[in-house]
Amino acid sequence: MSNKSVPVKPVRAPLAELIEQEIPSAPQRRVFLKQSAALAGTAVGAGMAGQAAAGALEIPASMTTPGRPLGAYGQPAAELDKLQRGILKPYGDLAPGAGVTMTPLEELDGMITPNGLHFERHHNGIPDIKAAEHRLVIHGLVERNLSFSMEALLRYPRVSRICFIECSGNSFFNTFAEPMQMSCGMLNGLVSCTEWTGVSLRLLLEEAGLKPEANWLLAEGADAAGMSRSVPLAKALDDAILALFQNGEPIRPEQGYPVRLLLPGWEGNMNVKWLRRLKITQGPTHTRDETSKYTDMLTDGSAEQFTFPMAVKSVITRPSQGQTLSAPGFYEISGIAWSGEGKIDRVEVSTDNGATWTDATLVEPVLDKALTRFRLPWEWDGQATQLMSRAHDSTGAVQPLRAAWKSRYHAVNIHHYNAIQIWAINATGEVSNVYA
Repeated sequence: MSNKSVPVKPVRAPLAELIEQEIPSAPQRRVFLKQSAALAGTAVGAGMAGQAAAGALEIPASMTTPGRPLGAYGQPAAELDKLQRGILKPYGDLAPGAGVTMTPLEELDGMITPNGLHFERHHNGIPDIKAAEHRLVIHGLVERNLSFSMEALLRYPRVSRICFIECSGNSFFNTFAEPMQMSCGMLNGLVSCTEWTGVSLRLLLEEAGLKPEANWLLAEGADAAGMSRSVPLAKALDDAILALFQNGEPIRPEQGYPVRLLLPGWEGNMNVKWLRRLKITQGPTHTRDETSKYTDMLTDGSAEQFTFPMAVKSVITRPSQGQTLSAPGFYEISGIAWSGEGKIDRVEVSTDNGATWTDATLVEPVLDKALTRFRLPWEWDGQATQLMSRAHDSTGAVQPLRAAWKSRYHAVNIHHYNAIQIWAINATGEVSNVYA
């Protein structure tokens, strides 16, 4: 592929015509509507199809009937009932609590994932935990063992940060021999980004007093799987948070209520939910979930362990598989990029099968270890082509091609897939998943 950059073709459109229409109203008054040219500040491509002809502005039913009463908790619009996560239960009824739900990336915009659409990964169901009964214990290589009630944790100073969590198995369908025809969310939706608020883990570890030989900790959850992972103490003392809130509200049960571990940028399984204890140790514990699972098989048959940070990655969410371009003309290419090693520095987009690349606009704020939205205006000429994005992060790392990723990992490996996602568009505008 060439690294040659090309300028984006300017998109021009005539200003919408001023219209003057008689609009019927209850008292049958004549009302004149003039559409200001100032409202045309957002350009619409001259080739866009389906512009509605100006006509009489009718009074909708919503203006003649009182709306529904207030509710105690806000809900999406009724017509958005299909805006849901995809569910995958690999073991079916044999293990109904094991599986994943995928964030519908293609239906969202911006950088923040709503709480109800944040992806989930469970190994043995969602425990029912009462905050008043839950305790978090810090023990092991410390000067004093500590036990915290949730009420006590809520009295500590709080910190907040926006960051993504990504399952290390995200995009595993793209490791298959043939491209799966699934939506962007079903292919890549094991990543979400929200604002997390809680207590700095460093603060509590310093209160417990770390012994000189302490180098790791074991984080254990209170779920039926007893999920537990070894965490280097350096990360725990850096930016780790005991998260109590998500997007301003208490964490939901599926996200670890009443408290979860948050390790920004590291694989999702490390962010242990329903956290019940932290055991400070000299070395890693080598638990089930970091030996038989969550390791990376290499082409030579060996396995890499403790590959914690999620590599630089991006995906175009619009247009993407399952969507159709209705006609040639102007469209916006939009997607998300992220890196567990730092900030997104640049996202290139190719609209011609990788022959040339153009820098997309990164939407502010561009934050460390958070999803970054990118956008690029594009005029489709109606010919078959391929779209792809290539992300660069602040460390200089660049998102690889699928062939480069596959050359490093064994065919059975499904973890840490971060290769370029390619969408093919045919002459009728249909979008599909393809490999280069």
